[in-house]
Amino acid sequence: MADHVYKSLEITGTSSKGSDDAIRTAIARASKSIRNIKWFQVLEVRGGIDGAKVAHWQVTIKVGFTLDK
Repeated sequence: MADHVYKSLEITGTSSKGSDDAIRTAIARASKSIRNIKWFQVLEVRGGIDGAKVAHWQVTIKVGFTLDK
């Protein structure tokens, strides 16, 4: 196994379906411009309320990706 160097950054995904979908949305979008994403960590979960009901979820995650050699 080779040694890796990772870079990390924070992103926030949103979804009206749930927190898992917000995470998947964030990773899918980030994968369009960032190569080699290897892990994520949930930092914060928030949501919006409309009419006493949860309207949407916002999940801030840290994603880590390997740097090119």
